[in-house]
Amino acid sequence: MATSTRILVTPGEPAGIGPELLLQLATQDQAEQLVAVADADMLARRAQALGLAVRMHRLESADAAGDPQAHLQVLHCPLRAPVVLGQPSPDNAAYVLQTLDLARDTLLAGHAGALCTGPIQKSAINDAGIAFSGHTEYLAKGLGDVVPVMMLAGPSLRVALVTTHLPLRAVADAISTASVRRVIETVHTAMRQQFGIAEPRLCVTGLNPHAGEAGHLGLEDAAVIGPAIQATSAAGMDVRGPVPADTAFHAQARQSTDAFIAMYHDQGLAVVKALDFGKVVNITLGLPFIRTSVDHGTALDLAGTGRANPHSFQVAIEQAVTMARAAA
Repeated sequence: MATSTRILVTPGEPAGIGPELLLQLATQDQAEQLVAVADADMLARRAQALGLAVRMHRLESADAAGDPQAHLQVLHCPLRAPVVLGQPSPDNAAYVLQTLDLARDTLLAGHAGALCTGPIQKSAINDAGIAFSGHTEYLAKGLGDVVPVMMLAGPSLRVALVTTHLPLRAVADAISTASVRRVIETVHTAMRQQFGIAEPRLCVTGLNPHAGEAGHLGLEDAAVIGPAIQATSAAGMDVRGPVPADTAFHAQARQSTDAFIAMYHDQGLAVVKALDFGKVVNITLGLPFIRTSVDHGTALDLAGTGRANPHSFQVAIEQAVTMARAAA
């Protein structure tokens, strides 16, 4: 089977809902071969407890051929401690990170087409004494001059961010002409290479109300954001802005835009979630491989109940498949 048709999946926190969501999806027809990077015995126990008849095949190595009769291929990564559902343990923090390491190495070696990540419990990793801010930063670690860009995509629009998880008071200082330009270039490249859009149309929001109101409501829009848009436009990219954020996302603008670039988290993500909640996929751009993720947490109270809804996981996997096919 071609590596582009293999989608790696890390189920995330073993005490949360990630493993059972993957198991639910594995029993459904999938266009591509799903490869779980996880503890095979943990998955088997969870499937049995939930009454899910999942045929699993343990791969001997990342480049080994899978069993076409199996619902799920498993690249085994052993747990470090027993799992108590609903109770994340710092003892398994190293296991969670090892699944990401193994997935990243497999992708870099060309043995899979994309990665879809399940929800993790950041607090359990930090409680283990490991500084960890999230999937995006961790996957980019050790990859040289890689600056990942966070994008949320739904059926109505795609929004990438210049800054991500920062207090609002820190946003203005974190924005520079270079950072805005880098995000524009990264989004433009991803739209062409991973989304199959030959001439991407991008819209960049301003930072301040009314995009600064000619300097009366802030200078960043004209002095910082504007030059980045001018430079990328001069390089041949279809980029407009800075556009006032309160009018950037209306229906007509969405029809003529392939991706929006917002300055901070809630400026862009509140809109995409309001329009497409439950259908939104978290995508990391700028990595040397494709990575998508669910847009929900570990839901510890639902772990083991079988009541968790796998829809977000399915949408994230489908997005990974679409991007892998466009990039192939």
